[in-house]
Amino acid sequence: MRFHLKIWRQPKREAEGRIVDYEVDGVSPDMSFLEMLDLLNEQLVARDEPVIAFDHDCREGICGQCGLYIDGVAHGPRPGVTTCQLHMRSFEDGATVYVEPWRARAFPVLKDLVVDRGALDRIIEAGGYVSVNTGTAPEANALPIAHDVAERAFDAAACIGCGACVAACTNASAMLFVAAKVSHLSLLPQGRVEAETRVVDMLAQTDKEGFGGCSNTRACEAVCPKGISMESIARMNWEFVKSRLQRID
Repeated sequence: MRFHLKIWRQPKREAEGRIVDYEVDGVSPDMSFLEMLDLLNEQLVARDEPVIAFDHDCREGICGQCGLYIDGVAHGPRPGVTTCQLHMRSFEDGATVYVEPWRARAFPVLKDLVVDRGALDRIIEAGGYVSVNTGTAPEANALPIAHDVAERAFDAAACIGCGACVAACTNASAMLFVAAKVSHLSLLPQGRVEAETRVVDMLAQTDKEGFGGCSNTRACEAVCPKGISMESIARMNWEFVKSRLQRID
């Protein structure tokens, strides 16, 4: 397969970027999108041209590092997959494909397709944890949790923090990410100890980082590779209201 790629190139954070055209040939339909970029970089090295910087780690849809904007869609045209799980058979041979980094004020471009997603880490540091000393791991049956509650908590905990929700939102909102982190802890008894402060602190940090408010367009839900539902945002809002009421009391 052969592709015409239009890729965002930006040498450093302070520099201006631009779209650069590339031709890549010899692509197997079974290659992932990142493997295709690897192939392109090999060809660039052979021509003594600067390689394209992009983020990746596990390449198994777990780490959340490989987020790219492909043809105007976060992670590309196939739903429910990360960029590293997107295969080139999803595109027509000879197609022109646009490849860009996430676009958000809170995600500044560091180089080419690499953005600084440290803002998400700082939101977690603000409250996305359980600090109570629980000792050794408890017996699994010691804390009875209803099956439906455990399933909802597990679904929320599936968030990998890739930032696709931010990239897709017209307001560059991180609400789905924050809601997923708040939800999976608030649903479980281990997380109730700090529930009152967690949601307030995490939302305060979200505002401090420069993320926008929820646009309610559900674009975040549509591009989330783990299928996180906007129900998590409703749960987060309820946790926030409860927290404010408790502080009034």
